Amino acid sequence: MSNNLFDLTGKTALVTGGVHGLGMAMAKGLGHSGAKIVVNDLNSQEAVDNAVAEYKSEGLEAYGYLFDVTDEEAVIAAIKKIEAEVGPIDILINNAGIIKRMPMIEMEVKDFAAVINVDLISPFIVSKNVVKGMIERGGGKIINICSMMSELGRDSVSAYAAAKGGLKMLTKNMATEWARFNIQTNGIGPGYFATSQTAPIRVNGHPFNDFIIGRTPAGRWGDPDDLRGAAVFLSSKASDFVNGQIVYVDGGILATIGKPSNED
Repeated sequence: MSNNLFDLTGKTALVTGGVHGLGMAMAKGLGHSGAKIVVNDLNSQEAVDNAVAEYKSEGLEAYGYLFDVTDEEAVIAAIKKIEAEVGPIDILINNAGIIKRMPMIEMEVKDFAAVINVDLISPFIVSKNVVKGMIERGGGKIINICSMMSELGRDSVSAYAAAKGGLKMLTKNMATEWARFNIQTNGIGPGYFATSQTAPIRVNGHPFNDFIIGRTPAGRWGDPDDLRGAAVFLSSKASDFVNGQIVYVDGGILATIGKPSNED
């Protein structure tokens, strides 16, 4: 047995929505630490297959499944299939999420509800069904992907902020209820990251690009790989007495109220 606190050899990790972006970056971090990776997508078998191929191209053991994280019957069936075909789920990262950007006054109730359903209710659905096996086996790790919007408001993201604020508190309650079973539940709150979705606004001279670089003490956008360390830490024995915490990987944005000074 390895003495490495961060070794995940023999563990199986389910990363919902881990077919691209930040979810894939975290999953790769777990995979390179020894875990078997399981990812899912809602609509596209092609996306699942492409993601699995990318993981395997890096020498990782990976599996993909198509199911809807907001449909409890589908989730129960998928968990049963994953545990039969891959192995017991030791690590769960609730990463699947959506955002709808519009002023509250223009937002339809159905759109608000759709964001809450994916970003807040689905982590409840997946966790409550995965955790049953963890309890039986005597332990596990759950990581909920929160956001800086778990702490702050911002124009046009009311539903997302409401969901992520709720997810922060759901994380604390999961920790409260399940810690006695040797299950650690924590969150990761990413800051602003360089992804394909942010590419159009990450150009020099774009107001939002200049704002983020100026507002972030680190002076840059996050690289998706910057999330690997936090994901591995919260999935490993190194965090066995860490529970109910949100680790913000944001380059220091939440630590400061204004633009960092260049003066000594």
